[in-house]
Amino acid sequence: MSSQPVVDHLHRCWASLDDVFDQLTDDQWSTRSLCPDWTVRGVMVHLGAVEHMLLGEAPGSMPDALPFQKVGEWMQSVASLSDQETLGRYRQVVAGRKEELAAMSDDDFALPCMTPVGPGTYGRFMDVRVFDFWVHEQDIRTPLAMPGHESGPAAEVAIREIEMSLGYIVGKKIGLPDGRALTIDLTGPVDRMFHVAVDGRARQVDALDAADITLRTDSTTFALLACGRIDPQGAIDDGRVTWDGDPEWGDRAARNLAFTM
Repeated sequence: MSSQPVVDHLHRCWASLDDVFDQLTDDQWSTRSLCPDWTVRGVMVHLGAVEHMLLGEAPGSMPDALPFQKVGEWMQSVASLSDQETLGRYRQVVAGRKEELAAMSDDDFALPCMTPVGPGTYGRFMDVRVFDFWVHEQDIRTPLAMPGHESGPAAEVAIREIEMSLGYIVGKKIGLPDGRALTIDLTGPVDRMFHVAVDGRARQVDALDAADITLRTDSTTFALLACGRIDPQGAIDDGRVTWDGDPEWGDRAARNLAFTM
């Protein structure tokens, strides 16, 4: 499988974030992001620190563990810098990562690598990086009232990452009982429809004869709920999340999509 798509997705994320960073005023850097412990600056520092962790680490050199100590070292190195100086350091790291990724082969991306979601390949880790960048971009854009980058390949990758956990979300977080089924209808900007049936365990299926609950929302709200970024009550109150079918389980589903933070 070609590694070029995931590299292209990362480039899109980096370019879109750069556009946001270029527009920020001095005060906006200290705006609280959707991650409760981080400001906008804090999100940028986090993203830069993880890319710094990867910088200079050859594919195949991290099969069992990631060098997380480099994350803390980089965060400490920029702690006393101004916002603009830190942005410059972030951009240096991204530029270095672009050079590294451009020099890698498809075989490099297939090498074993520990990832934040367990053992995988270097390419799998890069998929997770796309997810992380896209979600953190929304963490910044939402409180700044600067909507953007809600559609396209990187957004689709992020939604696909959440899709891989639908069995856990429906079976464990929502707790839908045996014999019941749920449809999640994403109305855009990423248009998707997911079906999950519980038959001994919750699992995604291609289609349903009839869903007990159909949950409807836009893809960005779905991602923010699944990542624990926003209060479900607000999304219910303003109509971003609605449901048909069993009212009790519809309400429970809307309030229990979060599987990560």
